[in-house]
Amino acid sequence: MKPSIRLRLERLRDRLEEVGRALADPGVMGKNNEFRDLSMEFARLDPTVRQFEEFRRLEAELAAANELANDSEPEMRAMGFDEAKRLSERLAAQEAALRHALIPVDPRDSRNVFLEVRAGTGGDEAALFAGDLLRMYSRYAERRGWAVETISETPGEKGGYREVITRISGANVFARLKLESGTHRVQRVPDTEAQGRIHTSACTVAILPEMEEVGTVELNPADLRVDTFRASGAGGQHVNKTDSAIRITHIPSGIVVECQDERSQHKNRSRAMSLLRARLQAAEQEKHDAAEARERKLQVGSGDRSERIRTYNFPQGRVTDHRINLTLYQLANVIEGDIDPLIDPLLQEYQAERLDEEA
Repeated sequence: MKPSIRLRLERLRDRLEEVGRALADPGVMGKNNEFRDLSMEFARLDPTVRQFEEFRRLEAELAAANELANDSEPEMRAMGFDEAKRLSERLAAQEAALRHALIPVDPRDSRNVFLEVRAGTGGDEAALFAGDLLRMYSRYAERRGWAVETISETPGEKGGYREVITRISGANVFARLKLESGTHRVQRVPDTEAQGRIHTSACTVAILPEMEEVGTVELNPADLRVDTFRASGAGGQHVNKTDSAIRITHIPSGIVVECQDERSQHKNRSRAMSLLRARLQAAEQEKHDAAEARERKLQVGSGDRSERIRTYNFPQGRVTDHRINLTLYQLANVIEGDIDPLIDPLLQEYQAERLDEEA
């Protein structure tokens, strides 16, 4: 174990003891807010400190086993060797668990998200690829029991989307999808290509965590321009005959959001405001991340939407994530929503990076 990590764990142990003494203080018991905060801190620290104590116990046992492995008696040496091997494996697993426990918790991990997919370079083929990406994420959401709602969409002329925005809700959505933001590139032969040439197109994906509290991002009504319009529909008895769709422009930033999925103007306005807050918060987060990136190198990438993060090569059946140099020849499965083999290594790298930052 790195000395820096051991030092952090020792400090957590000392802090737990300090909190425990405070909780036993009659003066603190009478202060509801302070007692509650200390109780929550104790509950958060206690499991990690217990793991650290178990790690130290295993270290002591391993030292004893190694000493036994140097005994003059062959039988004792064999016994010590076997015990040392077993304890080394347990110690390694315990250290990995402790490293994971030390990773700072992202308070946004439990939030729902807005998924935005926009066609980039490539014309009609980019729009078709945007449709493929939306389907991929929708299938993934289905696998995890998440709900997907369309907020707004602009169809492509030959299928797919020029732009589509959905809301994905469920357990730990942002935790799983937060590293999907960026430019996704596709290499394949379009159906309209008579010569059989491979074309390269791109789409941008943005994952925006939904704000939990309405007041988290303050909005001045004077900074907003709200327009209503008639939502587009396929016709028939359910076509929207009222101006229920909402477009909100945040004048200082120039950010424009729309919602036309609901028939209720009130619901569309509420959803559009939520999306606007998410975009404003994401813009602030990008500024913060950019400032941090100047101080250190991000192994996993900045998550900036202009950054190429992944290539989907259909002729070779492969998908490559450029941030961690991971290539999988499982493109058919990935497009069908089986993206955990991409997400899991990314999250492991991200967590390792965050731990190194804290060390």
